[in-house]
Amino acid sequence: MSPKDEMNGKDVKTVILQAAKKLFALKGFEGTTVRQICDEAGVSLALVSYHFGGKENVFYALFEPLRHYFAKMHYDLADPVADLREFIEKFVDYRYEERYLICILQQELMMKSPRVEKLTYAIFPTWEQLRSILQAGMNRGAIRFPSLEFAVNFTMGTIISSMPDPYLNPMEDKREMTPAEAAQLTVRFVFNGLGIDIKQ
Repeated sequence: MSPKDEMNGKDVKTVILQAAKKLFALKGFEGTTVRQICDEAGVSLALVSYHFGGKENVFYALFEPLRHYFAKMHYDLADPVADLREFIEKFVDYRYEERYLICILQQELMMKSPRVEKLTYAIFPTWEQLRSILQAGMNRGAIRFPSLEFAVNFTMGTIISSMPDPYLNPMEDKREMTPAEAAQLTVRFVFNGLGIDIKQ
């Protein structure tokens, strides 16, 4: 198969990335081999080497969409509370759309893996957006919380974990929340924690 070939109508790079995303989420980076990625994707080892040069480059390529998704968002900060609500809603939506990717991000952050430092390029715009929104809200007195750094960390931690984990928190009600429902509860939780009037 030539580099320009498509497989079953899908771009080969996309197929490889989708396979790697699933395996990294389920097995972790260290527990996943290039051969496993190839088997999952149904491609040869040569194609992974050609398109990415190795497993680590496949890993970093997965986070490019996240960087672009949030980098294109802009907030004028005229109404920081409304901006924060929008930020949370968009992130929760993305969390549901990219379950595997956010799962990988959680794993890497919790393990403080050697890849986290290089991942900064992908997640930095997201953290900076949130920091700017929270800072503007504090400056206007709309957010009543004593520490900007803790506010950023607590808020981002809540958003990233906005999807229930069936292993850590088995629920009798197996119905999965919709993204809108999860976003609404996340907004309520974050707003209460930051001392924001929930009616705003």
